[in-house]
Amino acid sequence: EGDEAPLNILAESKAGYILSNVAEVVERILTFVPTKTLFKIASVCRLWRNCARRVLKTQQRLTWLSASGSSIYEEHVLLRAMAEDLENIYLLPQTALLMVDGETFNGPVSYRHKKARKCEDEVLSDPVKKLRHLLPSSCDVLGVVAPGIVVTPSGSPSSQPQEHEDGEAGFSLLFPVMDGVSIRPFHFCKKSICETAMEEAGLINNPNLKVVLMFDYESYKPGGGRFLNKLLEPLSQSNVLIVGGQVERVFTNDVTCCSPGSFGAVGLTFSGSKIQGASVLVEQDVSSPKAAEASIQRLKAANIPERNTMGFMFACVGRGHNTYNNQRNVEADAFRKIFPNVPLLGFFGNGEIGCDRIIKENYTLSEIDAEGLQHSFTTVMSLVHFG
Repeated sequence: EGDEAPLNILAESKAGYILSNVAEVVERILTFVPTKTLFKIASVCRLWRNCARRVLKTQQRLTWLSASGSSIYEEHVLLRAMAEDLENIYLLPQTALLMVDGETFNGPVSYRHKKARKCEDEVLSDPVKKLRHLLPSSCDVLGVVAPGIVVTPSGSPSSQPQEHEDGEAGFSLLFPVMDGVSIRPFHFCKKSICETAMEEAGLINNPNLKVVLMFDYESYKPGGGRFLNKLLEPLSQSNVLIVGGQVERVFTNDVTCCSPGSFGAVGLTFSGSKIQGASVLVEQDVSSPKAAEASIQRLKAANIPERNTMGFMFACVGRGHNTYNNQRNVEADAFRKIFPNVPLLGFFGNGEIGCDRIIKENYTLSEIDAEGLQHSFTTVMSLVHFG
């Protein structure tokens, strides 16, 4: 036993030497450490800080967190899931796209119990503020509230996607800094929309623009149609994939954009040569599982790579089980059958934006005007590949 103690001390001293001096070993170990913990570890010493920085630069795969079902807590089920799961992700979010149901995500007043305790912290009682509090201060946040939500359970891209036409559900799609990919958020209302602002968002005069996710709100009000056409017209004639739809409410970093009750639009622009995308329109008259599968099958012809790719589904709130003889999850099931390893996220909203279009390198399929991008009682199904 007396001989064992010096051996243990010797082994520990060797391990300590390696962890203090051999960057290759430290860097390899840190690849197994979640990003939030990585930042804490970086303060140990200069070697670990430099290794942590190099590891952080390699974390370029987007990820998503999702949740559904009634929460036992006062807050929305997505808030609880994010509070737990953000501790274990392997990226630093640069941009976060959040979607939650409108039935249970009620804005800045106390969430589930209307009479909040007076002593409750303001951040905790306002779900939007808590969402921002959970994410890094440098992260651009774009959130939409819609009647229903489409989620793929967190953790595996091959999990079965779920159409939550009602009830509590939500997701957060997290984008890190990615080499060769530029992501810019935008938020316009009738007061802020102009050519300069559109150019800053990357919507016009941007030869590298590949994909636009766009979500309008209150656009049924007088002037809303003209406003939306002003945004869509230059994109409809461009070599750009544009998908989205009309939602109930939005929340972004720019809280001063619109006066209460006014119409507007939010979204993300994705630019870069690595990006590819395709979308198909599931028409209003598609009303059987077989016909839905045939429509979505057209996406396969685009030959979009399925690694580091996200599927988006934006459907009319009037579709779902109402269209398929009370059968639920038809379109999400069809997507999973055709694309077994691509996560699917989206919503049921009050109007859809998109068309049949392929964006690959210098090739585009489908030219259409702004009116032709706007639909009702349809589903826009799309793939976006981030390189």
